[in-house]
Amino acid sequence: MTQSTNQLPRSTDAIRLQLRSWPEVEAYLEQGKGVIVPLGSTEQHGPTGAIGTDALTAEAVALEVGRRSGVLVTPAQAFGMAEHHLGFAGTISLQPSTLLAVLHDVVLSLARHGFERIFVINGHGGNIATSKAAFAQAYATAADRGLPNAPQLRCKLANWFMAGPVLKEARNLYGEREGHHATPSEIALTLHLEPSLQAKQRPLPESAPAGPIHGPEDFRRRHPDGRMGSDPFLAQAAHGERFLDLAATALTADLESFLA
Repeated sequence: MTQSTNQLPRSTDAIRLQLRSWPEVEAYLEQGKGVIVPLGSTEQHGPTGAIGTDALTAEAVALEVGRRSGVLVTPAQAFGMAEHHLGFAGTISLQPSTLLAVLHDVVLSLARHGFERIFVINGHGGNIATSKAAFAQAYATAADRGLPNAPQLRCKLANWFMAGPVLKEARNLYGEREGHHATPSEIALTLHLEPSLQAKQRPLPESAPAGPIHGPEDFRRRHPDGRMGSDPFLAQAAHGERFLDLAATALTADLESFLA
């Protein structure tokens, strides 16, 4: 269910599931079977990054993809698998089994109503393995429960920060200082979304390089300020606006292929 460019709504209100009534959702399902689920995390992003970075960015990209495609967007799942960040105040993590159960139930709820293409836009690398496991379990449960659309049910994980054009632009802007966590690319997007976050930006000392992770205490010891090889002070709001467009363009194309 896509709209032509000249019919795109100016705001995202029309595609936000939480602003629809149930009869409106039933009417939507007569025309299309796709839905977008933003998935993020609530975790530390270094001494200057917002704790809600992964949820803020995933939701923003999801809403822009929904605006461009006309596909409904659910409320964001703001808690993810962030066990290794629990050594930093403010992080809220789900255990892998909990996140698996949440995503499994979200997919089954949507499938029960007739949605057949669940497009999860993810903002946190720690969610990837668990999300894919949840999809596999949901397929089996849908079949076991005899849902009429079980054979058509498909889920796809789309990591906005791993989209090819996003990675290329991050390399062009930041080079090796993009790093692996609390990256300037994701911080730039939050600066575009929430201008008040600019006040947190300041120069930081050299970040500890990326390395193996063996739990929250080990992570805090190896990466005492929470960053992994990144320099978020390089981030600019204008960069974030560009990253949002690049991510939404790439993921809208992925979504349209997925729906087809």
